Amino acid sequence: MSQTAPDLSVVIPAYDEEHRLGAALAAIGRHLETTGLTWEVIVADDGSADGTAALAARAALADPRVRLLAGRANRGKGHAVRRGVLASRGRQVLFTDADLATPIEDLHLLRERLAAGARAAIGSRACPGARVEVPQRAARRILGTLGNLLIRTLAVPGIRDTQCGFKLFDGERARAAFALARVDGWAFDVEILRLFARAGWRVDEVPVRWSHRAGSKVRPQHYLRVLAEICGVIVR
Repeated sequence: MSQTAPDLSVVIPAYDEEHRLGAALAAIGRHLETTGLTWEVIVADDGSADGTAALAARAALADPRVRLLAGRANRGKGHAVRRGVLASRGRQVLFTDADLATPIEDLHLLRERLAAGARAAIGSRACPGARVEVPQRAARRILGTLGNLLIRTLAVPGIRDTQCGFKLFDGERARAAFALARVDGWAFDVEILRLFARAGWRVDEVPVRWSHRAGSKVRPQHYLRVLAEICGVIVR
């Protein structure tokens, strides 16, 4: 790794996030400026049809620490995150959703776990101590609970919440795992956690704050697709 590699890379997958991305970039930048870390932010556009890419391009012109990875087609969240991680240079890599459902200020909780020897620290809404400040609707909570139970049974035993969009990785190990990953859709988290487990790299689940945000791209029919993706991961 280059001597000039930043301490932290922040990867934000973005699909039609024009109305949220600007606020997210501003909040992330403000917070990181208080940490003393060197950093970069990578916006991995997933073929947005709105002004997401243009907004990110303007942010990159204003601050060279911000980079846009433009996407020509909508390939899926897993594909966008994978592109962003593989383009990253940081000693640590944070993946966060553009809605900042978990506030960037909780980053220090994950960094403490990596400092203590974990190779990945994943935000969790299900661990004791987690604070769900704005819950999802009942139907989505039920589907999520059933999905998590299935994931824990079939794919990643011992992890209560694989799908929270706030995960911090050791940079070199993240790039190694994502280079092997194949899932383009919503189940990419499960695949990465299985790859970390297979390599014997410690993963800590960390209670964080979380608030449901309107505008989620996940639809009920996507849960069946996630199940199919998980089965494919297990078979591979």
